[in-house]
Amino acid sequence: MPDGKRAGERCVQLDDDLRCRIFGDPRRPKCCSGLQPSREMCGDTLEFALEWIAKLEIQTQPH
Repeated sequence: MPDGKRAGERCVQLDDDLRCRIFGDPRRPKCCSGLQPSREMCGDTLEFALEWIAKLEIQTQPH
């Protein structure tokens, strides 16, 4: 996404299973490759993880 991605906007690189199509590819943005999953972030459900990431996006968006 050359112009970046707004908070809450789905990344164009996600497939239908929410997996990154360019995982491990050098073109993958640093903000993605630097994000390391943790128990705190992932929780026990997909819904929890998606909510956590949505909050992170909002907290880190440029002002």
